[in-house]
Amino acid sequence: MKLLIKWILHATALLALAQLAVGIEISGFATAMAAALLVGFLNLFVRPALVVLTLPVTFLTLGLFLFIINALMFWAAAELLDGFHVNGFTSALLGSLLYSTFGMVIDSALQHLFPPQPL
Repeated sequence: MKLLIKWILHATALLALAQLAVGIEISGFATAMAAALLVGFLNLFVRPALVVLTLPVTFLTLGLFLFIINALMFWAAAELLDGFHVNGFTSALLGSLLYSTFGMVIDSALQHLFPPQPL
């Protein structure tokens, strides 16, 4: 149940992001649900490989290159999905920053609503 609620809230955050950020367009809620799922899968499977491959650059930039990787994952999701469009790297960077912020708020709220159960 928690996973479904989290997915719906992340899709809602993407819709809100499309209203707030210039250069991000989402055609509807179904597209937002698919985009939230795709961003999650890219962050789960592709992002760790990119982080390892770019570790020297990340080290030299004191971790700031991770923002670039997050923006690339956000932009890649937009390129792979019809109905989700990002108008360039700057929009992808701003969108990924705002989406990450929304995600932290969602995770924090869900942590309070669904506290961990003792073993």
